[in-house]
Amino acid sequence: MLSYFETRTRIIGLIAIGASGAAFLLRLAGAAGVPTFVASAIGLAGLAALVGEGTEQLAHRLGPKATGVLQSALGNLPEFFIGIFALRAGLLDVVRAALVGSILANTLLVLGLAFVAGGLRHGTQKFGTDQTKLMSTLLVLAAAAIAIPTIATSPGGPAHGHETELSVFVSIILLAVFAASVPFAIGKGSAVGPTEDATEKASWPLRLAVATLLVAGIGAAFVSDWFVEALKPAMSSLGMSETFAGLVVVAIAGNAVENVVGIQAMLADKADLAISVILNSSLQVALALVPVLVLASLVMGGPTLTLVVSPLLVAALSLTAVLAAVVVIDGESTWLEGVALIGLYAILAASVWWGQPIA
Repeated sequence: MLSYFETRTRIIGLIAIGASGAAFLLRLAGAAGVPTFVASAIGLAGLAALVGEGTEQLAHRLGPKATGVLQSALGNLPEFFIGIFALRAGLLDVVRAALVGSILANTLLVLGLAFVAGGLRHGTQKFGTDQTKLMSTLLVLAAAAIAIPTIATSPGGPAHGHETELSVFVSIILLAVFAASVPFAIGKGSAVGPTEDATEKASWPLRLAVATLLVAGIGAAFVSDWFVEALKPAMSSLGMSETFAGLVVVAIAGNAVENVVGIQAMLADKADLAISVILNSSLQVALALVPVLVLASLVMGGPTLTLVVSPLLVAALSLTAVLAAVVVIDGESTWLEGVALIGLYAILAASVWWGQPIA
């Protein structure tokens, strides 16, 4: 079966297995937080990349229109596991920042890197505007779903003291919107690459693709637990605030699939596929992962996760939605637009660098 794997896949597999094994051994040896944190982060990125490889093979059989949605959904598995284990550890600020950071990292950093890479190789690239208009609308909804509960529950607001109730209501609405958006994206979305991609054949047997997804998914669950376990001592050792850890470090660690698939698609001049994978990931975090974690926190017995965040995170989401809409709404991308997206991400990351370090 291993003969089906290309050299790239074998390298990714070795990195994932090696780093995950190192994290396990360091954890058994009681090593300090930073080595275990770094090893588990690398292992998590490797496992996420394996999920991307398996999903790409499976997507050939499901049809090209479902590729972006499927890759984004399975690519968010590490973020789901990290969120669950971080909630269990009581790291609410990290979870909130990581969820917002995941949206920012995909929409600004990953999309920006993809635009730069594709623009430098191919010049101005074009993609369908139907999907970008829809995604821009949903990105604005995602920003509003965070901004409105934050403002409404502030002192003097009409929902002050009812943060949990409003967050649950908004989460249910977001899940309903997500459920409605999936059939639309699969049935009418233009999230496909060039026409010839529709006739490409998967090079892996179906059982190998499914087995890869299962093994990588289960591995990601274990490594996510070790990652979160090492996160708090690592933050303390490095003098890192919970907001920076969540907004930047955890968010980037969970976005390996979008980094690899999105940038490779733009380099191959498959702009529609790149846009679909990257922005669908942001939307699935906002419309599905965030509300699921809010509802899950109600039954986990610990502190309840709400949609109330700091004013900075509200501003960050709002500016991201506006800039992303302006950049993609015309159906064209250039490397300079990518630089602008990366620039905003760098500014937002720097703004939380000096946060209060965890004790």
